[in-house]
Amino acid sequence: MSKDRLSLEYESGVESFLRFALQTAVDSTAISCPCTKCGNLIKHKITTVRAHLYVSGMDLTYHTWIWHGERSTSAYSKKDRDQVNISEPSIFNETPIDMVHAAYDECGENPDQFRKLLEDAEKPLYPGCSGFTKLSGVVKLYNLKAKYSWSDRGFNELLKVLGEMFPANHELPLSLYDAKKSLVALGMDYEKIHACPNDCILYRKDFKELSNCPTCGVSRWKLGKNSNVRVGVPVKVIWYFPPIPRFQRMFKNKEMAKDLTWHDDKRVYDGKLRHPADSPSWRKVDYMWPDFGSEPRNLRMAISADGVNPHRLMNCTYSYWPVLMITYNLPPWLCMKRKFMMLTLLIAGPKQAGNDIDVYLAPLVDELKLLWEVGITAYDAYRQESFNLRAILLWTINDFPAYGNLAGCYVKGYRACPVCEEKTHATRLKHSRKMSFTGHRRFLHASHPYRRQKKSFDGKQEFRPAPTPLSGSDILEKVKGIQCQMGKMSCNRQLKQDDDKGCWKKKSIFFELEYWEHLHVRHCLDVMHIEKNVCESLIGTLLDVPGKTKDGLASRRDLEEMHLRTELAPVVGEKRTYLPPTCYTLSKDEKRKVCHSFYEMKFPSGYTSNVKNLVLMKELKLIGLKSHDYHTLMQQLLPVALRGVLLKHVRYAITRLCFFFNQLCNKVIDVSKLDEMQRNIAETLCLLEKYFPPSFFDIMVHLTIHLVQEVRLCGPVWFRWMYSLGKNIFGYFS
Repeated sequence: MSKDRLSLEYESGVESFLRFALQTAVDSTAISCPCTKCGNLIKHKITTVRAHLYVSGMDLTYHTWIWHGERSTSAYSKKDRDQVNISEPSIFNETPIDMVHAAYDECGENPDQFRKLLEDAEKPLYPGCSGFTKLSGVVKLYNLKAKYSWSDRGFNELLKVLGEMFPANHELPLSLYDAKKSLVALGMDYEKIHACPNDCILYRKDFKELSNCPTCGVSRWKLGKNSNVRVGVPVKVIWYFPPIPRFQRMFKNKEMAKDLTWHDDKRVYDGKLRHPADSPSWRKVDYMWPDFGSEPRNLRMAISADGVNPHRLMNCTYSYWPVLMITYNLPPWLCMKRKFMMLTLLIAGPKQAGNDIDVYLAPLVDELKLLWEVGITAYDAYRQESFNLRAILLWTINDFPAYGNLAGCYVKGYRACPVCEEKTHATRLKHSRKMSFTGHRRFLHASHPYRRQKKSFDGKQEFRPAPTPLSGSDILEKVKGIQCQMGKMSCNRQLKQDDDKGCWKKKSIFFELEYWEHLHVRHCLDVMHIEKNVCESLIGTLLDVPGKTKDGLASRRDLEEMHLRTELAPVVGEKRTYLPPTCYTLSKDEKRKVCHSFYEMKFPSGYTSNVKNLVLMKELKLIGLKSHDYHTLMQQLLPVALRGVLLKHVRYAITRLCFFFNQLCNKVIDVSKLDEMQRNIAETLCLLEKYFPPSFFDIMVHLTIHLVQEVRLCGPVWFRWMYSLGKNIFGYFS
């Protein structure tokens, strides 16, 4: 190693090293290059390694060839490493050595920090320990902290106790601060960006050096004692986690790089929808931008934003808005797992961003523009080559209020439906003081008999066609003239719906992306929240739960004023008002039967919550149900509980609705059955219009008519609902 690189001794040494490395190499096509520039960081072909050793020379500190199969002289050798299962701590199932490699790019920048990480990855946790190194121990403990939402104080105490248990010369950090310094060196860093407390601007780019907001004039810094400005302490901060380094790291992992082309290599082509890659939205990208679609490694993603209360206290108004990113290139059994969901943005504050969320999305949109227009250089460890990586955002996933914030549309009022837009059939109910969204006969075929019926519906015949959704280009044309200034203190905000603008109130920041207007679907309706709200309204109305029922005195007065179902008009007496029973009214004995059915049901562990704890037999109602409980009730349990109660035609309509959601949420969708599903849900909603009052048909019930079309364009529902996203969000706040 120390000989002249032109001498025969050096030449024979290089050849003997290459022979030894090939004998012990797992991959005979490439080995780690030990030259002074690569430093065992990058794998190359044998011919390239030979050339590097002659040009740059071998690293003189590399005496024990642990990267090429030689047993280490330390207590923790490579052989021991291979015998211990330490793959769980890493989100990409890597060993600590692999994590160090993935944290640095091909140029090998920061060599001192890299060598320090290598030492931590090889150094035993304490003398004689053969199970963990210093790095793997920290990663394992931190993974448990995130998985089970341990507090920072509790994690500090755990490190202190473990430090007392280990020998005196152990290597375990004794505080969370020291542990985080090791993780930051692995590339798990973030960027703090100061923000105006009124959500007007971010202090970046042209505003980076300002001390006051140019829009509202509020100071960037907190006020200290005696109202003195504390320069350096910002009033509001957001956390930005750049996704580009993580994309590069994904491809540096051999198995991950292989999985990222699953949609092109191993996908089943049988005409059924199993993955977003089977959908028209995916194929449209391939058709419109063939240079992008021709490279299967180019990423296709979705983002999700939702407000959460990490403190889980009802009296705490402080909220967090995490923005998560999903990569759809992965196989279906991986892409919706928590370890492959990237937290890209964290917006915190006493007030929700609301319509001003575009201000905070600007850093992410800038990187998305870079990934689309230029791309980044990434190294594919599976194919052993560098390539230009690009990415496209397919859609966003949100509940309905967040849908309006991101899409820039109203979700209340006469034009609350962003699909029907200005053709939304909405009626203001005078006594219930809410909007009613009926008129679902428009979605039936032209010759359907329901279109000619009057008495069973609103007293009119219906011959209007179903509304046609606007394309992205049409929406962009409508929002071009809208002037909407961001910020809570702005006086120029658009507060009313203009007739020529439809339901749109601002131009979404996503239209800065060149491709956004051409996508079939830009913002997805969340089936989880729609199903939850529909089921809650249905159960509350059937069991007549106070505060949850859609039937009452106000609802009956609305029917009376609309001259519909006059037999249900309230009868005003001397002491109380009598409401005649309807076809969906349950007697007390029938309510008891329904609640008893829920109470006696038994399920496998983890199928749903303990239903016995959710049923109050005395009050005859259900309490404390979560979104997944409503999911199981709607799709499996409610049709069983309603057997033997209600009139047959009412029970039939409710069961049809339950079966629709069950069929909609299948993991494999038969495209040939989608037209039938659309006809069924249109007929089901018309049947419900016959029996239930107009107050039952809020915007959530109406949105079910558009779910089949989104499945047709985007693929199976479970890739676009918030069960997987919401369930794992709290892990990011540990």
